[in-house]
Amino acid sequence: MAGICGWLDTDSNLSPAQQQALTTQMGQQLSAARSMGNAVQTSAANRTAGALHVDHGDTAVIEGLVITISGRPYWSDAALAELATRTGHAAAIAQAWKQHRVEFLQKLHGVFSVAVLDPSTNTALVAIDRIGTVPLAYHCHAQGLAFGASASAVSRHPAVTRQIAPQSVFDYLYFHMVPSPRTIYTGISKLLPGQYLLFANGKLNTEFYWRLKYEDHNGASQEALEQEFHPLLRDAVRRQIGDGEIGAFLSGGTDSSTTSGILTEVLGRPARTYSIGFEAEGFDETEFARITAKHFGTDHKAVYITPQDVVEAIPKIAAAYDEPFGNASAVPTYFCARVAKEDGIDIMIAGDGGDEIFAGNERYAKQGVFEHYYRVPAPLRSALLEPMSRLLPDAVMPLRKIKSYIAQAKIPLPARLETYNFLHREALDNIFTADFLSSIDAADPQTICRDAYHRTDANHILNKMMHLDLKNTLADNDLRKVNRMCQLAGIDVRYPLLDEALVEFSGRVPVELKIKDGRLRYFFKHALRDFLAPDTITKSKHGFGLPFGLWMQEYAPLRELANDSLQGFAQRNIIQPSYIELLQNKHHSEHASYYGVMIWVIMMLEQWLQSHE
Repeated sequence: MAGICGWLDTDSNLSPAQQQALTTQMGQQLSAARSMGNAVQTSAANRTAGALHVDHGDTAVIEGLVITISGRPYWSDAALAELATRTGHAAAIAQAWKQHRVEFLQKLHGVFSVAVLDPSTNTALVAIDRIGTVPLAYHCHAQGLAFGASASAVSRHPAVTRQIAPQSVFDYLYFHMVPSPRTIYTGISKLLPGQYLLFANGKLNTEFYWRLKYEDHNGASQEALEQEFHPLLRDAVRRQIGDGEIGAFLSGGTDSSTTSGILTEVLGRPARTYSIGFEAEGFDETEFARITAKHFGTDHKAVYITPQDVVEAIPKIAAAYDEPFGNASAVPTYFCARVAKEDGIDIMIAGDGGDEIFAGNERYAKQGVFEHYYRVPAPLRSALLEPMSRLLPDAVMPLRKIKSYIAQAKIPLPARLETYNFLHREALDNIFTADFLSSIDAADPQTICRDAYHRTDANHILNKMMHLDLKNTLADNDLRKVNRMCQLAGIDVRYPLLDEALVEFSGRVPVELKIKDGRLRYFFKHALRDFLAPDTITKSKHGFGLPFGLWMQEYAPLRELANDSLQGFAQRNIIQPSYIELLQNKHHSEHASYYGVMIWVIMMLEQWLQSHE
């Protein structure tokens, strides 16, 4: 699923041939494979012109409207659903737009990106689905609007200056990806999950048509919720089955084990499951994948990748991403998808999303412990505890832990979530050059986090953190990782745990059942206690980690590629060469895996810059 792109110019001087060339040029940027889809265009007597391109979707010109939609949408309105079945989703959108204008998005569901252009009124509507499964970037200029599923597509419009934004480079180094609403390019932004933009009369407005509703303390019984949960979960998996051979990622964790097991049940035959292993202690999860495969009787394949595989994949993976992307688990994701493709698989089921809707991330429980600090009256904290903590010696372990606890606890959420961030471990002027620091706002990442954290009606910190993660961890990171790597491998990917009905149900699970007595994902695991293997229920969270830091020490070609990339980036006047040297020394002499993370992030940024310059 590559998505859509298009443009609307209110004072177009382009000939029809030039319009077609522009649309084609933008469309070529949608797919990692540079495949082409369908394009349509129209113009009005007032010199307004518009065009749309879609890969794997529906595009049409209907009564002067130019409409496109990509993905797997469905309608909650019976009449629109019938019209979509009979004549296509574009026709249903045309009717819905005529009747409801922007409000038609309330009736459109599933995974989608959609655009409606009306050149006769100089109006454009662009929107993405509620979870933000596929990103959509845009640029508003004096004569109109350009948009696309990739920022690179938007950057091909002649009104856009293709310039790397220093702020986005800083945000990337902070988050290891470029978080929405920013993109790597100056003047190009991304929509947030459940958001639309309306361009009318030369003005741009963005609004949310959906937000997940949380009920912090639902009065429903656990038994009643579990009875409701089971059919929702099975229906969510069943809806992902389509044309083509289907398989599933299986890391051996709770989510992938659940989706693989239910897929086997729904298919009525062993699901074909895939995992990636590493010959590195503490990183190989294939044993847990085999436990699940045996428990459900799946047709399982585990493939081991080597350091040389990683060396060969790094330039290809860096180039495939529309923006720099620094999550190293993209590598095993790509190899897993590629092996499945070689086996004839067309669709892969992924378990992403369970942690963000059913409270599976370790920081959720940890932050709850820090929140106990605020039960102490504020005058006592400020007048006694905090001054005394500063006097505690670091040499005595129990006292050092108390000192650390108070130092972290007094930082308000969500800023406290980032206290271990690499960019907080050193003074910024020890990391970055003075010229670079003068061009950015170092507080911007925290502003992005605060906006998402508070953009919910939830009052409990758990639901607020999960709402933040729906954007930063899921839409901006995990989905971007899996989508692009599956696209690079030539395979479609689907996320049953992000089925809309299941996500909305998760908002009604009370916080006391999401985490109970410090146990993460209590409701989810309790509801599936008789379905999953016991070892799956009790295992700790891990995932598709990559032993890059260790392999960089052991394998010379990988070390050479990393060091060459670091030295190349050091010449860009962004990071001080002394900080690069510090990372290399600490990686070699102290904690290879820990410092390997930042080395990977910088290396992938340099590799991306080289491939996109």
